[in-house]
Amino acid sequence: MSEQLDAVDVIRTKRDKGRLSDAQIDWVVDAYTRGVVAEEQMAALAMAILLNGMDRAEIARWTGAMIASGERMDFSGLSRPTADKHSTGGVGDKITLPLAPLVAAFGVAVPQLSGRGLGHTGGTLDKLEAIPGWRAALSNDEMMTQLEDVGAVICQAGSGLAPADRKLYALRDVTSTVEAIPLIASSIMSKKIAEGTGSLVLDVKVGSGAFMKDIDRARELARTMVELGTDAGVRTVALLTDMETPLGLTAGNGLEVRESVEVLAGGGPADVVELTVALAREMLTAAGQPDADPAAALADGRAMDVWRRMIAAQGGDVDAPLPVAKETEQVLASSDGVLTGLDAYAVGVAAWRLGAGRARKEDPVQAAAGIELHAKPGDRVRAGQPLLTLHTDTPERFGRAREALEGAVRIDQGAAAAAPRPLVLDRIGE
Repeated sequence: MSEQLDAVDVIRTKRDKGRLSDAQIDWVVDAYTRGVVAEEQMAALAMAILLNGMDRAEIARWTGAMIASGERMDFSGLSRPTADKHSTGGVGDKITLPLAPLVAAFGVAVPQLSGRGLGHTGGTLDKLEAIPGWRAALSNDEMMTQLEDVGAVICQAGSGLAPADRKLYALRDVTSTVEAIPLIASSIMSKKIAEGTGSLVLDVKVGSGAFMKDIDRARELARTMVELGTDAGVRTVALLTDMETPLGLTAGNGLEVRESVEVLAGGGPADVVELTVALAREMLTAAGQPDADPAAALADGRAMDVWRRMIAAQGGDVDAPLPVAKETEQVLASSDGVLTGLDAYAVGVAAWRLGAGRARKEDPVQAAAGIELHAKPGDRVRAGQPLLTLHTDTPERFGRAREALEGAVRIDQGAAAAAPRPLVLDRIGE
């Protein structure tokens, strides 16, 4: 077929700080998905967008074109309202695991389409695959049935949702254009809008272990995504949350499942509970239940009941023991004092090097690898006390993991024990 537009003209418009027309955006996304626009041409356009930005209408149109590249899901046939959550990723961020069954305990359907870990951030599907028998791949029919019966599903997104995004994401990864806010926002929101949820809560992480290190850029990303959701008719709100220190006391796969189950049993680390409850409140309010009390549903076992049904529905043996690493090694405190810093990025890289994460999409992960934290910033520690336990099946990895942790721990001998930093930094709604 003869093409109605020319890639070079589209690139030139954005290179020269112009505004892309609706026709240019619709055509270039579709033509790139069909293979008519070459990889190097889309790379040039992505760099022009990174350098020169896009306005709200351009980003909305770009997101719409990505959605139009594939199928859309429709949950209108369910008897329950739908709410979803997306996190921009961090270290020890296991919140989806207790959150989905917690929200579902109030009669809200939670279709949580999740991904795998890459680099220092963990993937929800990798964590759940530590549970014997659990499977991530569900058909759309299986997903719908489980949402109606159980109320929550955590599974991998089908290849039919926003295929333009999958192709463009791989390109951005190798052309240093991942950081372009219009492209991050449209990547996340094209999948979430195509998924068809009625409301969406975004957890935008800020700090060393997050994709966004700077709160102003995180706020810009959050605002852009909230606008995209709102413009598409999805009730959307974003929380900016701290990721200077890992969430909870574990980073890894099976280790984080164990901690999530502790939260569902009414215990678990205070920060994981606080963020789970805060996000649940936002999701329940968006789904029309502003008076629901998620903390009560953790305490009385309702959320745990949904978790057990959700795991079993996807083939998981909820009572089977989780895998345990063959080898462990401890990192000890060098002096007495107050732990004033524990760098999330360093802990994430160390967990990844122990086998909990992957460098390339096709790499396997170890279910039992990761790091256990025995103290958090603000705690008083003594010389020789264990601060971290490293877990792996392959002990030759310990050396590289320890290298990643050099300089990650800060102990101040003169400081007084301090209150932890606030976890929720800001809230952005329309």
